[in-house]
Formats: sequence, C-alpha cells, structure tokens
Amino acid sequence: MPRPKPSLTAPAAARRGPPGPLSGVRVLDLSAYIAGPYGCTLLADQGAEVLKVEPPGGDNLRHYPSTLAAESRAFIGVNRSKRGVVLDLKQAADLAALLRLVREADVLVHNFRPGVPRRLGIAHDQLEALNPRLIYCAVTGYGEGGPLKDKAGYDQVLQTMTGMCTLQGPRGGPPEILYGSVVDYYAAALVAAGVASALYEREKSGRGQFVGVSLLRSALTMQSARLVWAGNEPLDIGRDMRSGGVTGIHPAREGHLYLSANTPRFWAALCRLTGLAELAADPRYDSVKKRAAAAAEIVPRLHAALAERTALEWEALFGDEVPCAAARPVEAMFEHPQVLAEGIVGGFEHALIGPYRGVTRSIVFGRTPGPEPFAAPALGQHDGDVRSEPTG
Repeated sequence: MPRPKPSLTAPAAARRGPPGPLSGVRVLDLSAYIAGPYGCTLLADQGAEVLKVEPPGGDNLRHYPSTLAAESRAFIGVNRSKRGVVLDLKQAADLAALLRLVREADVLVHNFRPGVPRRLGIAHDQLEALNPRLIYCAVTGYGEGGPLKDKAGYDQVLQTMTGMCTLQGPRGGPPEILYGSVVDYYAAALVAAGVASALYEREKSGRGQFVGVSLLRSALTMQSARLVWAGNEPLDIGRDMRSGGVTGIHPAREGHLYLSANTPRFWAALCRLTGLAELAADPRYDSVKKRAAAAAEIVPRLHAALAERTALEWEALFGDEVPCAAARPVEAMFEHPQVLAEGIVGGFEHALIGPYRGVTRSIVFGRTPGPEPFAAPALGQHDGDVRSEPTG
C-alpha cells in the first residue's frame, strides 16, 4: 500500500482552544536538538501548526540519557505542541513528500550545516522557487559564511569559544560550563523572534525570505554588555559584570540564599533586617563599588547574621524589601505557588510515557492567548494522520 501523502492541512492539525497570534501559520520543523526545535515550540505556543519532520532514526535528542524509560525527557520538554512525521530525505519519494508540504507551508526551520541543504535539494533558493512566500530559517553553529561555516556547533562548544566559560569560572581559576543549554535556548528565542518578524514583513511585501540564526551570534549577543571596546582603552581589561561583595549566593543556617542589594533602598533594608543597620549608615559602604571593594569587611558580618536563620526563613522575612531567593532544586517548581498561579506548568498526556507535567507556554497574550498545548510526538506518531487533501 502506498504511503499517505503528507499535508499540513489534515484534520489532525486542528488545535483545541482559543486562537493565538500565529494561528493559521504552518511550520515545518526539520531541526534537531534544542535551538531550532524549541524555537518552533515557541511558535506553536502562539498558535502555529508545527509538523516535526524527523529522519528514520529520529531527532538525536531522543537518544540522550534519560531516567524516563520510554522517551527522552529532553525531547519531550523541547518539542511540545507538534505533530510528528518520519521522512527520509535521501529517498526520492520522501523528498517529494516534503516538497509537497513546502508548497503549502509558511515557515521551514532546519539546523543542517550550510552545505547539506543543497545536497538534499532543500536549499533556500530551491524551496523559494516552489513557494515564494516561504520563511526559510536556518540555524547554524557559526553562520552562513566564514572559515568555520561548515563546522558543527554545539551549545557548550560556543560557550567555551566565546568567553562565557572563562568568565563563569572563579577569578584566576579554570573555566566552567554554564549548564542548562543557555546558548541553545537563547538561539531558540531568536528563531521565534526572527520568524515572527519575517512573517510580519511578508504581510506587507507578500514575499518570504531567509532568516539566519547562529549559535555564535547568540552567544555573543548574550554578552553584548561585555563586548564593548572603547578606542582609547586596551583590549585586555576587566569585563566581568558581577558587582561582587554583597550581591551573590550566601550560606544561611540551612541552605543558601541569593541576595541582590545594589540600590540604596535594598541595601538599607538588608542591613536593617539582618541587624546590621550601622553598615547602611557608614559612608564607606554607600555605593555598590565601595561595597565590592570592602567585601572582606562586610561579607563575614553578613554571613554571621545569616547564620541565625535558614535560607527559606530569610526569604520569607525579606519579602519584597530585599530581592532574594533561597536556592531550590528545579523539582520544587512543580508546586511553587507562583508557578502554579501563573499556570506555567500544566498536565499532558504522552503516547508512550502517559500523563506528565511540564511547561505549558512562555508568553502571555491578553486577547489571543493561544490554543491548548499538547505533548511532544512519539517518533512517527502522526505518519498516518498527515495526508494530502484533494487538489483542484
């Protein structure tokens, strides 16, 4: 029996719930790992119909270590609200099926290295000829040109290359990775923003365009406050953004507490509530710069005061007078009252793992809140649902 012809307009594409600002936009997600896929998830959060197109072996993120037996926790967290289909683009029939999808799509996102799309027959100019209105977003490690354009790029590789790990580590110590795929997730936000802007421009021009997002640009954009080099200063100067001293993580009687007391108001409140009011009145400590320079004098007294209560007790005592947070494991967010009040975490039903809780959406829209989110697809879950509609 011949394989069903894929279509973005199949009945299964309908989303339950109110429309979002991108409802009616059809997205083909050919990307893998985090940056491209989560960018497409952010579009799905806003109502877009996203079809995840995977090779026969699936997105590599499916194979990452996970304490879930049936599916990768990372894949599920990154790919909510998408349908899934398997296409082997090296096979003529499956490539033809993708090209049929391209004709009716609004957006295509991939993270192939620059030379790969042309070999597959899906380079920008090749698809633009089929659909001049297509927004074509390519996520790369290093960009579309330059000596590194064909090199594979990954989050922590770019962190290390661009100075993030050096600045994350202790002064004079070894570099340290920022865990949590921060470059990937920031690149995902740029994917969603760039695609949305291109869709807005298309409403005026009627034409699609190429959108390029790279991990290199993302990693450097995240450090724009560091990447300032004035013409009259040496290149090798201090670019650390940390204010130091009082601002940071401190031990309490039990647990740890992050404190930020950079403004006069917050500094005064911290001193008063910890019983160190005399510090607030001391002109030697009346600015962030002075307090950072005098950290060796201030911090031991602060630690002695914080040892009187647990981190959670201090958090409650400081309330909204001192910006702070007790250090918690991520698992605590499932039941945190603020997270629950904001509806950030909700329930899902997955084809393989069953019910689970996870992030629902990231942006709030007052008039067009968007349809209900749903679980990431199992590999090829919607192969049979994604069919072509009769053409005239």
